[in-house]
Amino acid sequence: MPIHHFIQQRRQLLTRALTSICVAITAFGGPLAHANETAKQYPSRPIRLIVPFAPGGVSDTGARLVADKLGQRLGQQIIVDNKPGASGNIGTHMAAQAAPDGYTLLLGFDGTLVINPYVHKDIPFDTLKDLAPVSKIGDAALIIVANPKVPANTLQELIAYSKTQPKGISYGSAGVGSTPHLAGELLRQRTGIKLEHIPYKGGGQAMADVVGGTLPLLYTAVAGAYPYVERKQLKAIAVSTEKRLPSLPDVPTVSESGVDGFVSNSWIGILAPAKTPADIVSKLQQAIHDVVHTPETEARLAGLGITASGNTPQEFRRQIETDLKTYKAVVKSANIQAQ
Repeated sequence: MPIHHFIQQRRQLLTRALTSICVAITAFGGPLAHANETAKQYPSRPIRLIVPFAPGGVSDTGARLVADKLGQRLGQQIIVDNKPGASGNIGTHMAAQAAPDGYTLLLGFDGTLVINPYVHKDIPFDTLKDLAPVSKIGDAALIIVANPKVPANTLQELIAYSKTQPKGISYGSAGVGSTPHLAGELLRQRTGIKLEHIPYKGGGQAMADVVGGTLPLLYTAVAGAYPYVERKQLKAIAVSTEKRLPSLPDVPTVSESGVDGFVSNSWIGILAPAKTPADIVSKLQQAIHDVVHTPETEARLAGLGITASGNTPQEFRRQIETDLKTYKAVVKSANIQAQ
């Protein structure tokens, strides 16, 4: 074969090979480039925020406050979609099944995500596998309050008094498996206090009963109890936060009251369906952080008893993992099952 024919043949083979490589790069690189472009342009349409509770509660109010400000920052409306039912399980399942594109988000609540998996049978989602933590909006402080006639003013006095009662002291909560219920059980396990849980269908009636004297003790969110404490209709025994609350500076923490390291708060946060692109999650987290730490939003969240957070997805996931372990042990020890 003449040398020039050989060279021409080799050039043709090389051209075909390069063409094949370019086709392959286009096939595999195209979707990736498109995904990156989508993330940069996100959001380009309204975002749906599923709140798995009825309108009006602290979680719903906090969600609407943040959604409004977040929508302004992102340049797209965030539509709050209330999907109540089954203690938050229905709406949470809907969010977990949504397309992982950043256009469906979930208002996550600790009771639903880290307690329900242990107190409800056949829960339709896996918190860690089906959802991607974005950022915690904040922590809702819990408080132990008593009717003024209860002969105890401190936690240690309350523990001692409970042991003089044949059945202990009755305490109310918003229902079986609620965060205050589990906080009460955790306190019982840590201190030996004699407590009898009285579940209510909501916090309103429980509050009315403890103010009226029908119920001696209540573990509840600070937001609901604060007005009654201010009017001396209830006495505050302790808050289960890490530090004292600015709104109740004279009320000690449970840890200060002799139960070292005891912290039990409720929290709300934003999550997305699993496999939502990391850059979209990161963009959302930064926006949430900036929103909750504006002076106006911090003040309005504080009015709901919520301390602003805005933590990273990694930090949020670690807290969820820790809480799942903590509440699993509490539920198992107390043999708690939702009715």
